[in-house]
Amino acid sequence: MKKTALLESEFKTKVGKILRTRQMTPLEKLFEIALPGGESLDHLPGQFVMVSLLGVGEAPISVSSSPTKRRSFELVVRKAGRVTTALHRLEAGDEVGIRGPFGNGFPIRYLEGNDLLIVAGGLGIVPIRSIINYTIDNRRDFGKVTILLGCRTPKDLLFSDETDKWNHRLDVMFECTVDRGDAEWDGNVGLITSLIPGITLEPDRTFAIVCGPPIMYKFVIAKLLEKGIPERQIIVSLERHMKCGIGKCGHCQIHNYYCCQDGPVFTYDKIKNLEEAI
Repeated sequence: MKKTALLESEFKTKVGKILRTRQMTPLEKLFEIALPGGESLDHLPGQFVMVSLLGVGEAPISVSSSPTKRRSFELVVRKAGRVTTALHRLEAGDEVGIRGPFGNGFPIRYLEGNDLLIVAGGLGIVPIRSIINYTIDNRRDFGKVTILLGCRTPKDLLFSDETDKWNHRLDVMFECTVDRGDAEWDGNVGLITSLIPGITLEPDRTFAIVCGPPIMYKFVIAKLLEKGIPERQIIVSLERHMKCGIGKCGHCQIHNYYCCQDGPVFTYDKIKNLEEAI
């Protein structure tokens, strides 16, 4: 097993003050948090932080806001366990411990100048929103931008106010689909893979970014390969049960990779042969 060099800053916990909360669904709640003195988190899109509550515990949470938002950052927390349930009880003015950011994040400088095809399913929109908004805030640095979003039902759609703005931008192509519609839904109904055949792209200059539930990856990647996108240009953000954030506990290990340090962002060519990676 490889050794991991540790930095003192990786153990340091800062006190973050909750500026705003928004209940997005019965299970998901948004928190806007500021560090002391308005210090920037200095994260990359795709990174995560460890959020702690004294006497309760610590949990890894993806950063959902773009690093272009400097004086605060946003997290979306799904209520799923002891720590996240306790987090859901907090409101503006309460404090939490913040350690990080951790993980490698999306390779922004490598992506600049190229076309982006961003594919997000379900809760995958939470970390993906970070790179979407970064791209929009730095629109001249990227070529054609296509966003494909899928979720189970219209009620599960997060950030509907922002997705409506993406849909009306002239410099972004946005499409959304749901597995099951309702009486008010007039958009596409079907799996997110149903959107891919209809899009036009130049494979040689397109980087695909994918994040969503584990079952989605295999089918989405197959469609992207059919489109001719090279394996090294398919970038996935993997969900694993990260615990320490510093590559010590092994909870998120995939063969010789620690998802918390080597990932959670990987190119498909690096992980395609690793059992249980996809």
